Amino acid sequence: MNFNSFSEFLAMGNHGIYVWSSYGISGAILLLNVVLPLLTRQRYLKNEARRLRREAQQ
Repeated sequence: MNFNSFSEFLAMGNHGIYVWSSYGISGAILLLNVVLPLLTRQRYLKNEARRLRREAQQ
């Protein structure tokens, strides 16, 4: 496709809302695939440290 202006590029021949929303949703999913395991790992390590401290006190 050949676009004459940037606004025409964003409109994508009146399909821009579908194109850009699909890019946004895909980007959000990719970001979640990176962030959620990191948060889960951090929570797991905190819980294990707490459990080990509790066991050491007994």
